[in-house]
Amino acid sequence: MKTVRRLLYRDITASVFFVALAFLSLFFFIDLVDELDGVGRRGRTTWHALEAALLVLPSHFYDLFPVAVLIGTIYSLARMAQSSEFTILRTGGLGPGRALGLLATLGVVFGAITFITGDFIAPASERAALQLKARFNGGVKLDGAGAWLKERRSTPAGERSYSVNVAGASGGGVLAGIRIFEFDSDGRLVSRTQAQAGRVADDGTWTLSDAEVARWPLARSTGAAVAVEKQASLVWPSTLTASVVAAAVLPLGSMTTLALWRYSAHLSDQAQATQQYRIRFWRKALYPLACLVMMALALPFAYLHARTGGVSLKVFGGILLGISFVLLNNLTGFVGMLQGMAPWAAAAAPSGIYLLLSMAAFAWLVRYR
Repeated sequence: MKTVRRLLYRDITASVFFVALAFLSLFFFIDLVDELDGVGRRGRTTWHALEAALLVLPSHFYDLFPVAVLIGTIYSLARMAQSSEFTILRTGGLGPGRALGLLATLGVVFGAITFITGDFIAPASERAALQLKARFNGGVKLDGAGAWLKERRSTPAGERSYSVNVAGASGGGVLAGIRIFEFDSDGRLVSRTQAQAGRVADDGTWTLSDAEVARWPLARSTGAAVAVEKQASLVWPSTLTASVVAAAVLPLGSMTTLALWRYSAHLSDQAQATQQYRIRFWRKALYPLACLVMMALALPFAYLHARTGGVSLKVFGGILLGISFVLLNNLTGFVGMLQGMAPWAAAAAPSGIYLLLSMAAFAWLVRYR
């Protein structure tokens, strides 16, 4: 059995990483062509374009690796079936259950690679790519009205709620265009703080530069004027830590599974909508399991006997299955938000559907073919 395991694992692993390399080469070329358009502007060179294209490769690898597992495994098993190698292995004692167990073990290894890439390598490279773009584009400008954060806490003056707006960010973790609105327990505006830039410490302390604080009188009927105060530097204590702010400002692709969970918990504590981030958390947490599903989906192709022209047809079928899985995986996220589905159910639905289909096809082929 060690010889069979070594044969299968070596052949499948080589095919999977060859397919992954082909995908990455294609996407690297597309990203490089897109980045070369900015060469010569604001000091950008060809090396910067190469660096930017290289930094997004881990994210592409994370997104495409389960599809590469499916296509590579189908190619390897179909080629072995066409040359009768798989038939010889079955004759030598490789039953359906044992074959499924061997592929499941390799699927766990591929799932671990996906998890490590998605939670450690890809987020770090995504943030590095964002900093590189911010260096040449004068910062990161957020779409629409920017990022909004909310906070509630008790103060000596009573219960207060804060709405914080961040227009963008520049390199080095400096926030730009900060506005802080303070409301009392009755929802009346108490103060508004504006700052050109600011930094957030890990403990939630905000250090604002060129700040302007406008305070409204508590008794509005007295006709007192709004007090405006300008400060070169202002320290604002808050429970909005650097990790929470980064989750609101940075793209979702730069967030780890733990960061998504913490940010969704923060939104829940502040009575904000959490559905999008809960679904995103469960999708990221369950995504490594897609490699197991892809291995199970590829195994029935080994039991389809085709002597001529079989490999290319099976690989084409694998490509279609991989594309349909990616489309369904993205679609169920939007459907889950629209229909108010349980986040875990919306995230697990594509893998569950394809796992059932693969097991049904595998059982039918083993029983009748």
